[in-house]
Amino acid sequence: MGFNGIAGAVNEPGEIPWELVLLYFLVALAIAFLLGKRSGGLKAFNTLDLIYIGIGSAFAVAWEFYIAGFLDRFIPSNPFVSVGFWGRIIIVFIVAALVRKVGVGMLTLFIFDVLSDIFHYGFGGEPMYFIYETFTYGLFVDLMIAATGGRIFGLPNFATTKPPTQNISKDTMQSAEEEEKDTPTRSTLITKLTFIVGAIEGAIIGILWAFPDPVFYDGFFRPFIEAKIVNWGYIYYHIYAYMPGDALAGIIGAIIAIIVARAVGS
Repeated sequence: MGFNGIAGAVNEPGEIPWELVLLYFLVALAIAFLLGKRSGGLKAFNTLDLIYIGIGSAFAVAWEFYIAGFLDRFIPSNPFVSVGFWGRIIIVFIVAALVRKVGVGMLTLFIFDVLSDIFHYGFGGEPMYFIYETFTYGLFVDLMIAATGGRIFGLPNFATTKPPTQNISKDTMQSAEEEEKDTPTRSTLITKLTFIVGAIEGAIIGILWAFPDPVFYDGFFRPFIEAKIVNWGYIYYHIYAYMPGDALAGIIGAIIAIIVARAVGS
């Protein structure tokens, strides 16, 4: 007996104990609540933020299931290359860089999951996938935003010194001209530092994104929903296979996110 395609199996060979999974998601829910309360949660998003989130989620679905699905025809099947998943990382990073508020990661992944069910998977197995996507991939992005005080990828460092609009004396004007000459150099240094910080943070999130699919999905949700036997050799292999590519995608995604956010003026 099951519910909405969920077998509810908790004693499959090798399956992660449901108590540990429940504990993780209770802690994740508590963290999400505290972070949301501290930063305003959904109330912190304005209309433009929600537009970015909606467009980003929709494009992530289009990329992962349609564009990447076509490109995958030209790439031999292997666990080391995942064009669709890498594209999702980059798109979510761009949305996070444009919004830079705690909750953007979880909301983006929630909407992504809803749209994925509508256009690709169907709603069988829900609400398990909502919980899984939101409080793993989405939460990891929001934790980075919280840890950096909203300065994910170092984007606030793009502020440059503007020369004063009015000069009272010749000395003041000369000082302003000297400051203006120095500004490009300082701006270049800040930009380089921002890209370095962004690459590091992107790699960290990318590595974290390598764990949920093999650990949480293959280790618990798949056997829980479909009553499948767990193969931990398969799980370990895929963790090691995913980490390099996801870290690289995280670096690329962070760099692209910085460029896009600066171009948009966010």
